[in-house]
Amino acid sequence: MATSSERRIPNDGLEMKDFFPVGRGVGVRGPVAEVNPGERDLGRGATYHIETYGCQMNVADSELVRSILNDRGFSEVQDRDTANILMVNTCSIRDKAERKVLSKLSSFRKQKLRLRKDRRPIVCVLGCMAERLKTKLLEEMLLADVVVGPDAYRDLPRLLSIVRDGDSGAKAYNVQLSLDETYADLRPVRTSGNGVSAFVSIMRGCANMCTYCIVPFTRGRERSRPLESIVDEITGLVEAGYKEVVLLGQNVNSYNDISSGQSNMSMTYAPGFKTVYRPPKSGRTFSDLVDAVCRISKDLRVRYTSPHPKDFPQDLIELYKTHRNLPRHIHLPLQSGSDEILERMRRGYTRKAFLELVMQMRSALPDLALSTDIITGFCGESESDHEDTMRLVKQVEFESAFVFAYSQREKTFAARHLEDDVPHETKIRRLQEIGEAWKDTAFSRNSKRVGTVQRVLVEGKSDLKDGSLTGRSEFNTRAFFHSDPSDPEIRPGQFVNVQVDRATTTTLFGQPVGA
Repeated sequence: MATSSERRIPNDGLEMKDFFPVGRGVGVRGPVAEVNPGERDLGRGATYHIETYGCQMNVADSELVRSILNDRGFSEVQDRDTANILMVNTCSIRDKAERKVLSKLSSFRKQKLRLRKDRRPIVCVLGCMAERLKTKLLEEMLLADVVVGPDAYRDLPRLLSIVRDGDSGAKAYNVQLSLDETYADLRPVRTSGNGVSAFVSIMRGCANMCTYCIVPFTRGRERSRPLESIVDEITGLVEAGYKEVVLLGQNVNSYNDISSGQSNMSMTYAPGFKTVYRPPKSGRTFSDLVDAVCRISKDLRVRYTSPHPKDFPQDLIELYKTHRNLPRHIHLPLQSGSDEILERMRRGYTRKAFLELVMQMRSALPDLALSTDIITGFCGESESDHEDTMRLVKQVEFESAFVFAYSQREKTFAARHLEDDVPHETKIRRLQEIGEAWKDTAFSRNSKRVGTVQRVLVEGKSDLKDGSLTGRSEFNTRAFFHSDPSDPEIRPGQFVNVQVDRATTTTLFGQPVGA
């Protein structure tokens, strides 16, 4: 029988015993072989329930996990009380997101302790929190039985079977980050959503190293899927009836497919933009990918998130003129309107460069709608810095914004070298003021669409109690409308022309006037 010291998960590296199911100290790292026939039944009789928190990338990752588990004989159930494996796909980008997940895991622990040992479910933590907290979730917090980082999902069936078939109290983990894992050969299992729009992950990781951001530490280095694998997946989605895809990546427009072995000169950026890393050799670019995806079907709406302002070459902007299935909306994260704060964040541009990019975009696409991300109260942010952000928000006229109070994250440059010196109350006040600023400009721009006809992709019935339908316009604006009496069978996935008769800050209301 293993001693307590042998069972403890090592904090300073792995030994040979850590690659085998020895007591509680199962540590697994490194590549995992392709599925062989003997592994197809690893999950026979096992049921799992998965809950997803955080960004769209986590949603896409949960779909990959379903594919991996289902292929090994595991069965998904919607009722978590009937599952013998409880899985949480987690987010670490802000403290609030982590606290929400920890609360959920605590409730799972209480649920387990009320049951007999032989009926207690396995609790599995996936994703960014698994990568950040690693074995703390197993040993110190006692909140998980299995911990798996975002690059180790292929190993999940084996880790689960080790814990399920091992001694009571067995634990397992794999938090190895990869330089090349993209899951390109997997086909996600999409069991939720509206059947109209699908997320498609095109690359993983991030190399930008913004000083506030934990993504490079939880998602690893930047790497891209082969272009052909993405086109094949999306072609299958079109054949299955999907009418919109959202291309996903931590820095989606830095996509750079070098899988063919061919690479050109190093990537270059627009004047005024720079990086903290040496630009890589350029393979097939994001512009190449977007062009290829748009050509799959002229009826397929193609969106993407989340981009970085430095990665918008002219040829990408020109594609909006070539392909009408690129909607007139671009998400353009600003983060701050102060040059001093942008420099402290290592964003790689100034407010002047950002504004020039906006003018370039709107010169090519006068009706373009822009949304953004903004952080308030970053280290050392003064009232003057805040006012710079307010002025830029009003000048650009963003139509929506995701505004967050700065939350210090362990391991980041800011956590190690900068002082989180802006009081929480000040952060929240500035957040509210920026919110009011973008909503004023958004209402003004949205009001100008009253009386116009907008092409809306129908997603289904709205949450309103008036029986209306809902969808999104080309500007990514939510639209509500009722069925046309002459065509009462409007269905999700259809494009409908909607005459706008009323607008709010974020929503259009109108009546269909034909497809």
